[in-house]
Amino acid sequence: MIKIYAPASIGNVGVGFDILGAAITPIDDTLLGDCVSIEPSNTFQLNCYGNFSTHLPKDIKKNITWKAWKWFSKKTNKKKPISITLEKNMPVGSGLGSSASSIVASVLAFNKFYKTKLTQVELIKLMGILEGSISGGIHYDNVAPCYLGGLQLITDDIHNPTQKLPIFKNWLWIIAWPGITVSTSTARNILPLQYSKEICIQNSRNLSTFIHALYTQKSELAIRFMQDTIAEPYRISLIQNFLYIKTALLKLGALTCNISGSGPTLFSICLNISVANKVKEWLEKNYIKNNQGFVHICKIDQLGARKIRI
Repeated sequence: MIKIYAPASIGNVGVGFDILGAAITPIDDTLLGDCVSIEPSNTFQLNCYGNFSTHLPKDIKKNITWKAWKWFSKKTNKKKPISITLEKNMPVGSGLGSSASSIVASVLAFNKFYKTKLTQVELIKLMGILEGSISGGIHYDNVAPCYLGGLQLITDDIHNPTQKLPIFKNWLWIIAWPGITVSTSTARNILPLQYSKEICIQNSRNLSTFIHALYTQKSELAIRFMQDTIAEPYRISLIQNFLYIKTALLKLGALTCNISGSGPTLFSICLNISVANKVKEWLEKNYIKNNQGFVHICKIDQLGARKIRI
């Protein structure tokens, strides 16, 4: 049997709309990511279980794991039936790369099972295509970090579509999903079709200074320029009391409060576990809407997707 785990991810990372993404993992070793298992079978099977499996489409042909299997079965022309299990640990429409997690785990599992030996670039491009079939447009800011780990800069270069960036090891990333969803298409459609020259310049300044600060290890500078001028001003209307929450977390000692991907998950960064726990407790009390919601203190997952023991 082959079993692949693919971690959750933060798209945009505030300052890098559609071109930055970070893989994350809870410090308490909670499994925050999807798993796909494959084994030979007498009949084709796709079984889904996990906390969020009921959120998946009932029509199997709309399941992203089925779409990935269909692609590989056509490419290899192998019709031998297999049993596929998708362990859905990620909430759909959460802003934590749920679809990317399923896609990455599926593609890597099939690539290994069918021995197609696709290159890293070929794998990333296939992952982007499958992601686009869900969100309406090809983008890699979740699939790249989910697959490769760390903080990734999406270059879309023909030879090197993504580049790993350095990150501050002492940063603790607190993520909070309230238990409700925001569709990626809704979050993208709310954005303007055009931006002023001033906003474009500011966005370029913020992103370039942030990346400079990563390479020169200037943590305070990186935080000051982790500002989203492209998406956050418009998407805060989709998140109730966002500005109040942001102010409250900063008063507790958090360094940031930003929207993860399309939302509604929020992420915050802290420098020590004491502040991180205060932020976690506040979010659990004031941002979680139901018993499905969660808050985790995380670190950057440098490994990305990997084979795990059965």
